[in-house]
Amino acid sequence: MVQYTAAVITASDKGSRGEREDVSGKVLCELLENEGFIIKDYCILPDERDVLAAKMRELCDEKEVTLILTTGGTGFSPRDITPEATKDVVERETPGIPEAMRLASLKITPKAMLSRAFAGIRKRTLIINMPGSPKAVKESFEAIVGPLGHGLDIMTANDSECAR
Repeated sequence: MVQYTAAVITASDKGSRGEREDVSGKVLCELLENEGFIIKDYCILPDERDVLAAKMRELCDEKEVTLILTTGGTGFSPRDITPEATKDVVERETPGIPEAMRLASLKITPKAMLSRAFAGIRKRTLIINMPGSPKAVKESFEAIVGPLGHGLDIMTANDSECAR
């Protein structure tokens, strides 16, 4: 796999105020690094739609990272707005990615059906919403990491052939 750049955004009101340690974001950074990604940015932001969307746009348009993984904000709480912020930013949806994460998680817990995770592409950046718990982040990442490299190769034109 080509070495790609990545960013991790944790959506957490308490985490952004320093009231809670961000374990899930750190787990994602470690998982990405273990797969050969170069982490270009990592931040903890409040659950504010405009703030999250602005950061995603900056990472896509200015920093030109290849992959953004968010953690948190995908549940049913009124403050859980990460999918909506992501939808404000993406140009093309990639529904198979969150479907695969939910399918894998459903084998572990029926609560996986409550995930509102979303994924899509802006320019040459793939954005994927991940769950908020460290355990669920790891399980979801493992469910998608296999084909992820091929998808990034196609998206960035490092590989033009889709059927293999």
